[in-house]
Amino acid sequence: MLQKAFYIFVRIAILFLLGLNVRRKEQLPVKGPAIIVANHNSHLDTMVLMALMPLTKLKDIKPVAAADYFFSSPIKAWLSEHVLGIIAVERGGKDRSRDPLQGCYDALGDGKVLILFPEGSRGEPEQMTDLKKGVSYLAERFPQAPVVPVFTHGLGKALPRGSFLLVPFFCDIFIGEPITWEGNRIQFMNTLRDRFAALSTEKTFAPWE
Repeated sequence: MLQKAFYIFVRIAILFLLGLNVRRKEQLPVKGPAIIVANHNSHLDTMVLMALMPLTKLKDIKPVAAADYFFSSPIKAWLSEHVLGIIAVERGGKDRSRDPLQGCYDALGDGKVLILFPEGSRGEPEQMTDLKKGVSYLAERFPQAPVVPVFTHGLGKALPRGSFLLVPFFCDIFIGEPITWEGNRIQFMNTLRDRFAALSTEKTFAPWE
């Protein structure tokens, strides 16, 4: 109930403060196992993608995020788990006795939809950095799970890094065709990079100032 109430609030905020243009929303998976992968420029990224999902499906949508940030305090940990529904991933491989992706494997095995940001951390708006290959391990373990690339534009300006104030700004979300595992990690990652590159050129934007 708390999670639904939070995302109703997010939807209202998006409606009144952001101009949001979503292309091919019907390609977003709402049943798992499935993986959504998106570029990462703002804390808004997760909230906006979650807000696009049916409220009745929120419990089955699981964002994946860094444990060292989102679970760094008891309050953050509680909000991350009970409101955002985050699956924590340990960065840096400190505990080598446990696969850092185990929580993701478990969620996909339970038929959940993951939201991943394969760049690993927030970069400069619309400037993608190299993709981490963790998503390819998930795709290999669950080859039946579609991997859907999503490119967002504008969210990094609507809520810049270090800011807690939402800036009214027009934002675009481009949802691509799903990718499936075909047995080769290098090929999979190259295909994913190509899909992101194609999505990023669907519309011509003015340069960021």
